[in-house]
Amino acid sequence: MSFLSIQNLHKSYGGTAIFSDINAEIEQGEFVTLLGPSGCGKSTLLRCIAGLTEVNGGKILLGGEDLVPLSPQKRGIGMVFQSYALFPNMTAAQNVAFGLRMQKVGKEESAARVQEALAMVELGDFAGRYPHQLSGGQCQRVALARSLVTRPRLLLLDEPLSALDARIRKHLREQIRSIQQELGLTTIFVTHDQEEALVMSDRIFLMNAGRIVQSGDAETLYTAPVDAFAAGFIGNYNLLDAPTASRLLGRPVNGQVAIRPEAIVLGQGPISAIIRSHSLLGNIIRYRVDAGGVELLVDVLNRSADDLHANGHPISLDIAANAVREVA
Repeated sequence: MSFLSIQNLHKSYGGTAIFSDINAEIEQGEFVTLLGPSGCGKSTLLRCIAGLTEVNGGKILLGGEDLVPLSPQKRGIGMVFQSYALFPNMTAAQNVAFGLRMQKVGKEESAARVQEALAMVELGDFAGRYPHQLSGGQCQRVALARSLVTRPRLLLLDEPLSALDARIRKHLREQIRSIQQELGLTTIFVTHDQEEALVMSDRIFLMNAGRIVQSGDAETLYTAPVDAFAAGFIGNYNLLDAPTASRLLGRPVNGQVAIRPEAIVLGQGPISAIIRSHSLLGNIIRYRVDAGGVELLVDVLNRSADDLHANGHPISLDIAANAVREVA
């Protein structure tokens, strides 16, 4: 049996179902991300696992033990929220030690474990500071240390990086992943940011409208979306209906297809097009092109300013057969 097994889980508020018949298996030491748009049920699912929200049916087995009847304090789970939820009148060290105090851990052991946890998140020199004396990223690291110090069986992270700026967010996600791998800690991470999910996860559960529509590693979700929603949410696929795709490709296509922008070759091929606009995305230039009335996004590496094609410039395209994926 998997370390964490979610079986036929159901949650509703009144007559409104948030999710139903959720089934998932997570192995010990895995980093799993719940990815999806706002309102898809991912945060509610996380709170049900933590015991902060009651379920209407189903089981949550952790190490073979059903968590549903247990209070949050007895589940052995650590949780980090988007809001740091630190006590403003406590120092960083006192905030981290709070959970140990609830567990009635002795003072000497508590002090040693707090120091170890703060060192793990690179805040050993900030133990005596109060939350208002720390940056947002530092506060979030204190919240992470507070969850790690209790040595949880399972760590839950509910969009902990969304309130941080891009530079701090990138550094902290690398730090979280490094700590998780070092401790071998089973972790579930909730986000609506596809880049975070792709770079951090062993596996991704893509959710929509209260169900898991696809699960797998990052490469599988990106290169082999199971339906139009998955293709539209992961990456920036060009989604074309069958008649449009048939006209563009010059061959019969039976259903809706998805074409990755980076899989279209710009500057050679049998398809004539015109550059309508372009956007500089750092190392990528994203062109919007018109290919005989079909609008496409095409991504190319930003190698040199000399390679930039001006708006209105005629161009040719090549779309390999393996770049086209039919989706439901």
